[in-house]
Amino acid sequence: MFRPCVLIPVYNHEHAIGSVVARSLKYKVPCILVDDGSSKACAAVLDTVASNYPSDIVLLRHEKNQGKGAACLTGVQYAAQAKYSHVLQIDADGQHATEDIPKFLEAAFANPLAVITGYPIYDENIPALRFYGRYFTHVWVWINTLSLEIKDSMCGFRVYPVSHVIQLAQRQSVERRMAFDTDVIVRLFWEGVDIINLPTRVNYPVDGISHFRVWNDNLQISRMHAKLFFGMLARMPKLLRRR
Repeated sequence: MFRPCVLIPVYNHEHAIGSVVARSLKYKVPCILVDDGSSKACAAVLDTVASNYPSDIVLLRHEKNQGKGAACLTGVQYAAQAKYSHVLQIDADGQHATEDIPKFLEAAFANPLAVITGYPIYDENIPALRFYGRYFTHVWVWINTLSLEIKDSMCGFRVYPVSHVIQLAQRQSVERRMAFDTDVIVRLFWEGVDIINLPTRVNYPVDGISHFRVWNDNLQISRMHAKLFFGMLARMPKLLRRR
């Protein structure tokens, strides 16, 4: 049975999260918020948001910040326990077009075993360095999958079949911080999961806050690509047969 929910990992986006939640709930889909060790100010906003929609929102908490990937995995684990079939992941800073939620869910309903992932169409506000820097990851993903099927592995607007992510996390160590989105989608591709790319407009970002740590996160992402590269080498015959 197709039973989706929205999953929003949150770390100190108190200025945007209320609007993101309100716009998401317009589509009558329950929402899981995961507070990833936010400040007291953000935690208070999340308490208020959750209390305003008691029948539509579940608020989960990490006492300390563990990273976006850890927050997403916490939300997916709860979704599995609550018998949701799919999670629609969306960022808390307001950059994603919530009006595309129905389009993403319709694609997931029609393709219940696939990952539906956003292919960003950026406005003029995206920093040029970030825009071109993404191609470093794009190229490595194309190498590590021997495929062009994943158009953008870094977009955090996507729909996962819950069972796929749970099974992957049980078998393998998945990245827990900013590299999560790329790591998970590459590993699911390796396992034969279909990837469906949908164009979606992205504003960058609404509340002016980015938690991307230039040195630490770039180092982590580089390490991830190295691990995936050696993983690809071990899977190369299988990947080439798929082509």
